[in-house]
Amino acid sequence: MSAHKARRVLDQIRGRSYQETLMILELMPYRACYPIFKLIYSAAANAKHNMGLNEEYLVIIKATVNEGTTVKKLKPRARGRSYPIKRPTCHITIVLKDISLYEESVVENFIRCFKKPDGYIKRNRQILRVIICILVGEYGTKNKSTGFQTWYTQGHHSLWFAQPKNYSKGLQEDQKIRDCIKNYVQKNMRISSGVEGIARIEIQKRIDLIQIIIHMGFPKLLVEGKPRRIEELQMNVQKELNYVNRKLNIAITRITKPYGHPNILAEFIAGQLRNRVSFRKAIKKAIELTEQADTKGIQVQIAGRIDGKEIARVEWIREGRVPLQTIRAKIDYCSYRVRTIYGVLGIKIWIFVGEE
Repeated sequence: MSAHKARRVLDQIRGRSYQETLMILELMPYRACYPIFKLIYSAAANAKHNMGLNEEYLVIIKATVNEGTTVKKLKPRARGRSYPIKRPTCHITIVLKDISLYEESVVENFIRCFKKPDGYIKRNRQILRVIICILVGEYGTKNKSTGFQTWYTQGHHSLWFAQPKNYSKGLQEDQKIRDCIKNYVQKNMRISSGVEGIARIEIQKRIDLIQIIIHMGFPKLLVEGKPRRIEELQMNVQKELNYVNRKLNIAITRITKPYGHPNILAEFIAGQLRNRVSFRKAIKKAIELTEQADTKGIQVQIAGRIDGKEIARVEWIREGRVPLQTIRAKIDYCSYRVRTIYGVLGIKIWIFVGEE
């Protein structure tokens, strides 16, 4: 394998997480992906077995390739003849790093900065910048693009308090609740376009009560005909999580302009792509729907094997303003996966609602 072919693959995985890298290497149509896949898988296995690191926090911080020796061989031909060929080789270097350890050390430096004089903070502005980005959610390859606005214009979808040792259990519980609600809605809603209409699910936990608010764009499609469906949904969630000492209350809130929310819009585009509609037509139709919701700007991005092409690519269209770097800008964001006969496509949508 030549260094040029390996470098073409390494440029796509450098700086990405371990899980994302494996997914990229499985989908890329190059022969060099398989040996690089085995190399990264072996490095992660060594890190887990020998050093006790968690694969979820591993990030590829270095991926280099150098030219090796050229192997000279003879290509056999008919009648005992042959001709010389040259096979290039290369040396690949992969370095993985556990970012959880890095974040802990950076936060410790952040705490020390407050015990130092002002001159120390001025000399270490770059360190403080990295710390703030970690705390806000802008550091790393897997982040939410609205994380920088969370403290200013965005609210949290889960409101509860837990001790550090029980925090992970609370997150898993929230995910189970959301998955159970979405699965129930998919089974019981009858709509031709395939849009579930769930914009967001807010969860508020107290000592003896769990309040769940489902913001839907089309609540009539779920409630109409069967008024007891909310009670059935409540019973399903209680069975899934085995609640005994806690009461569960589910409420449905209607959204006045459903196509102004990115989750509902992403479901609409996903339904169009499953029906083999051209991605440009689907995006333009979605932009027309958002214009009816009085939005100031929208950006739609689709990545993967679009229209069944063998080489994956990224396509995006923007209409209006989408100021992602402005803190006071209220931007709704969502990422959505859709499975087609050609593979998995990723949809990302940014909607600029206004400024506060």
